Amino acid sequence: MSDYAEVIVIVEGPTEQKFVNEVLAPYMWDRNVLLTPIILDKPGEKGGDVKFARAKNDIEKHLKQRRDTFVTLMVDYYGIKGDWPGYQESKQQSTHTKKAEVMNEATAAEVAKLAHEDLRPDKRFIPYVSMHETETLYFSDPAILAEKLGVKQTKVDAILTECGEPEKINDNINTAPSIRLARLSDQFKKTATGIGIAKEIGIEKMRAACPLFNAWLTRLEKLVTIPAS
Repeated sequence: MSDYAEVIVIVEGPTEQKFVNEVLAPYMWDRNVLLTPIILDKPGEKGGDVKFARAKNDIEKHLKQRRDTFVTLMVDYYGIKGDWPGYQESKQQSTHTKKAEVMNEATAAEVAKLAHEDLRPDKRFIPYVSMHETETLYFSDPAILAEKLGVKQTKVDAILTECGEPEKINDNINTAPSIRLARLSDQFKKTATGIGIAKEIGIEKMRAACPLFNAWLTRLEKLVTIPAS
């Protein structure tokens, strides 16, 4: 049994990296899970262009670098490209939970093929495709979100009433979480304002309001009892 777990978090951009560094990592540190966020890499480019070919290369690279660490993935369903395992099947699903299940299972199955050199991807890789953007987590506390944006809470409540819960706020180009936030207030900036909102809300409220996010963190917490090598 290991008393702590080191986890590389492959994220898609600076906002997610900052979210992990400043909000999620301190929370998970108290649970003996050490998170290190690394932006998807590409020669001469960082972030964006969320293609599976890029993610797979990074996952394999980090699985190889150290055999005593775990690797997880934190990318938004909204920004994923069509080459991603399970993507076409996910588009045929009627619920966000089923979409996430299809995407995560297909991603894990593809990464599991990296069986050479005893990488043990089936044990050391934990996929997480968030429904539908990281910004959906900010809807976990309507009162704080409204206050930070300087808008009436009824406007935030209306979005949640329409969608049902934060993780159901969808991936349409006109109604994605970040798009809705920008329309609510011109004060919203993905990295600066968003991270401030996330800190104020806190991970516990996000876990309570977002079951898929909570399930991911629960899996990471359980790594503490699983040896990486």
